[in-house]
Amino acid sequence: MEQLPSVRKRDYNAKARRRSRRLGIAFTILMAGLAAVAVEAANLPDTIDKIRPAVVAVGTYSPTASPRQQFRGTGFVVGNGRFVVTNSHVVPDKVDSEQHETIAVFSGRGREARYHPARLIGRDVQHDLALLSIGTTLPTVKLGDASRAREGEEIALTGFPIGMTLGLYPVTHRGIVSAISPMAPPQMASKALTSTMIRAMRDPYDVLQLDVTAYPGNSGSPVYDQNTGQVIGVVNSVLVKATKEAAIASPSGITYAIPVRFVRQLMKTYGL
Repeated sequence: MEQLPSVRKRDYNAKARRRSRRLGIAFTILMAGLAAVAVEAANLPDTIDKIRPAVVAVGTYSPTASPRQQFRGTGFVVGNGRFVVTNSHVVPDKVDSEQHETIAVFSGRGREARYHPARLIGRDVQHDLALLSIGTTLPTVKLGDASRAREGEEIALTGFPIGMTLGLYPVTHRGIVSAISPMAPPQMASKALTSTMIRAMRDPYDVLQLDVTAYPGNSGSPVYDQNTGQVIGVVNSVLVKATKEAAIASPSGITYAIPVRFVRQLMKTYGL
C-alpha cells in the first residue's frame, strides 16, 4: 500500500510525457503548414520574375506612320525562343504595304522595349490562336497541362491591360480557376443562338473560367500556375464571350482562357 503514491506518480509522468510528445508533434505539423503557406505566398513574385521576360506586346509597326507602333494585344514566347503565341484576333488579317507596315512584337519594359518584326506562321481560328515567328531569341515560358487544372486552383496572368495607355509595362493579375465549362452551352431557346455559337457547338470544348480581372489589352496573355509558372491557358474573352454571354444584356466581368492543349496542337501542326 505504501508504494501506491509512487506508482501514481510514475503514471502521471508517463501521461505527461505522452501529452508533451503529442503537443510537440502538433506544433511541428502546425509550423510546417505555416512554413508551406509562407513559401507559397513568396512564390508568386519569383514566378512573375520568371514569366515577365517571356511576355510580349503584339501589334504593328510602320516607320512612316504616327505613331509608328500600334498595340493590339499580348503574347508569350515559346519553343526555341523565336515563336510567339497570341490570339488570332490580335493579329491583323493584312498590313498596309504602302506604309511599310509589318506585324510587330515588342519585348522589354518602358524605354528598354525593343521592336521585333514578326511573321505569321499560322492560325487556329476555331480556338482564336495565332503563332508568330521573330528573328531574335527571347526567354520562353513552359507549357503546362490544362487537363489537370482544378476549380479553385490559384493562377495569375501577365499582360498589357488597356494597351499603350499604361505604357509598355507588363501587369500581373491573380485569381483562381472558378470553373471549367463548355465553350458554348446549349441555350434555352433557339432564337438566342448566334452563328458563332452554332459553329462552336458543332465541335464543343471546355474553357477555363477565371475569377480574375482582365482588360482588352490582355488578349493573348498567358494564364499560369502561381507556384510553378507553367502556362495552362491563353486569355481570350472576345471569342468565348461571343458564345457564352451573347444573350446577356450586360456581360459579366468574368475572364476566360483557351486551354493550353490547343497551343500545343497549333505548335505541333507547324513542326514545333
